[in-house]
Amino acid sequence: MAPTATPTWLLPVYARAATGAGATASQSEILAAASRLLARWEEPSRHFHNVRHLVDLLQHVDELQQETHKPHAVRLAAWYHGAIFSSDEAAAYAHRGGEDEDASAEFAREELSALGLPTESINDVTTMVKALARHTLDPSSSDCAVLCDADLAVLASDPQRYKEYLRDVRAEYSHIPDRKFLEARQSIVKKLLARQQLYVSPLGGTWEERARQNLAGEASRIEKALDRIGAADAS
Repeated sequence: MAPTATPTWLLPVYARAATGAGATASQSEILAAASRLLARWEEPSRHFHNVRHLVDLLQHVDELQQETHKPHAVRLAAWYHGAIFSSDEAAAYAHRGGEDEDASAEFAREELSALGLPTESINDVTTMVKALARHTLDPSSSDCAVLCDADLAVLASDPQRYKEYLRDVRAEYSHIPDRKFLEARQSIVKKLLARQQLYVSPLGGTWEERARQNLAGEASRIEKALDRIGAADAS
């Protein structure tokens, strides 16, 4: 998403979340922090992990809001979960993808501390951000469940949106050869399909069937693509 397409309501959304979570800084300081963060989401190397993804994530959090206890902290975690990102091959393999959740959590801690958020709120945000590394959930945290479900909501998209998602992810890692990319993607898809459930919040559970259909279709296409590459290499 180009910077010119960035919704004007995003910065106020951040400001409301920060204030709601206990920020004591001035509105100008809060909006300046939001602008710094948004600039990261607008980096040109991001094709999927960009502003569109952030907007989708925030909207899905809103869909699941009734299941949250601390909605402002969940929204801040959504903002910060992809703050540190690199599609560089080494970084992607080191972090199981381009997002570095640990570094993003530390960035969130620094920024939110400067805005005067209470320690409890900061810890809530950083814990949720780190949980997205492998979507490892604290079963007692409905807030963490909502954020993780919202992050995986793209898997339950309609067929056209799912194609766009796959296209954007491939563009983000265009420097990685087809075979290596497909094998990495195949591993991710298999792990997702092997889960007993993809979504853990009650409302998120309504996305389960569509997501599994999309993943199964992708798995089949990947297998065929790898077979074609293998046949071409053998000829």
